[in-house]
Amino acid sequence: MKKVTLLTILAAMMMFASFASAQTATGTLTVTATVNGSINLVFNSDAAGVALSSGAGTNTATLAFGNVSAFGAVAAGVTRTSTANTFTVSTPVDVLVTKANSASANYTLKAQLGSADAVNTWQVAGNTITNTSATPITATGTYGSNTAEAIAITVPFATTSGTLISNTITFTATAN
Repeated sequence: MKKVTLLTILAAMMMFASFASAQTATGTLTVTATVNGSINLVFNSDAAGVALSSGAGTNTATLAFGNVSAFGAVAAGVTRTSTANTFTVSTPVDVLVTKANSASANYTLKAQLGSADAVNTWQVAGNTITNTSATPITATGTYGSNTAEAIAITVPFATTSGTLISNTITFTATAN
C-alpha cells in the first residue's frame, strides 16, 4: 500500500512538473482600416402611386402597372393622359439616396433605359430617357429623404391589345 501511495505521489509530481514547464508564445497583430465615404440608393413605394410589386427598400425593385389602356378605368395610383394618337400612364416611385462618412452636400441623379424601345416613349420625372445615354433627372438631390420620381410610358394607339411592355431603368446617384 505504501508503494501505491508513493507511486501516486510521484506520478502527481511529474504531472505538475510537466504543466509547470508548458511552452507559450505571443504575438502582436497591428490592425488598420481606412474609411471611405459611400452612398446608397433604394426604391420605395410612393403613397400616391402604384405599390412596388417586389424589392421595396432595395436597389432592385419591380414596378408593375398591370393592364393599361387608352380608355376606361385605370388602377389606383396610375395617372393617364391621352393625345390624338397615344396615351401615357404614369405613377410616382420613391427614390431614397443616403450617405455615410461623406462630406457631400447633395447628389446628382441620372436614369437610363435598359434596352431600346422603338415603339414606346419612357420618361422619369418628365425627362425622356433612352438606352443610349444616362439622362439627368436632378442636379442637387437631398440625402435621406424619399424623392417621388414619376415613371411614365407613352403608348401609341396602334399597339396591339395584349402586347407586353417591359424594360429596365437604371438610376445612378453620384455624390457632388
